[in-house]
Amino acid sequence: MQFGYTILYVEDVPRTLDFYEAAFGLTRRFLHEAGDYGEIETGATALAFSSLRLMRELGKNPQPASADAPSFEIAFTTPDVAAAVRRAVDAGARLVQAPQRMPWGQTMAYVADLNGILVELCTPMAPPAAV
Repeated sequence: MQFGYTILYVEDVPRTLDFYEAAFGLTRRFLHEAGDYGEIETGATALAFSSLRLMRELGKNPQPASADAPSFEIAFTTPDVAAAVRRAVDAGARLVQAPQRMPWGQTMAYVADLNGILVELCTPMAPPAAV
């Protein structure tokens, strides 16, 4: 088994892809011609978006995301969290938590994307030392 992708349900897929390109510097993999599904390149695992409308048509009952009451978050690593936060906010993200250094050494911040999805921006974690 291999983790292939995560699909987030959003109101407007093309607008969301534009936002992720501008806010996080990611590259669009593709957008389906109907505009209801698209993917962003994020490394080995793609980040995908499907429209709430399409999910309703497929018999699902999707709920909009809420950064103030999240049931999940996505995280992007970067060596410069403060710069990543500035870029995201300049592109329309809402600051949820300013960058903070955690006791374990990682710097973390949170923004909400234009759909209310909670996005963590953080420095990479080093793997634990071998015992």
